[in-house]
Amino acid sequence: MGTDSILKRCETAGLRMTGQRRVIAEVLEGWFDHPDVEEIYKRASKVDPKISLATVYRTVKLFEETNILERHEFGDGRARYEDAERDHHDHLFNVQTGEVIEFVDPEIEALQEKIAAKLGYRLLGHKMELYGVPISDKDKT
Repeated sequence: MGTDSILKRCETAGLRMTGQRRVIAEVLEGWFDHPDVEEIYKRASKVDPKISLATVYRTVKLFEETNILERHEFGDGRARYEDAERDHHDHLFNVQTGEVIEFVDPEIEALQEKIAAKLGYRLLGHKMELYGVPISDKDKT
């Protein structure tokens, strides 16, 4: 995770931080999942019942445009968000439940570097998203 909080990065980016934007930033700071706008709204409205869904949508869009939040589309029709400065990780998306599982695998990381080098490139970054369903007991046999 980055050294600065989401709120601090908003201020550094020169964003005008209204009370409601601060609430949204603080709500995002305290979670490590991948909430969609409706979930962010639900969490923020517990802190400030007067906050509107439209305000959350506008604020999330602003945070995305200033690279404070990173948007993910996992194919379920819902954009989800996470702190853009979190440590590198990849995602496994459970298509049955919508759960997003974060993982880091050193072998995959090394293989990606090797593939890029083999093709004549120095890898600057990547995003990996896997989609699956849990293996049932009968699938294991």
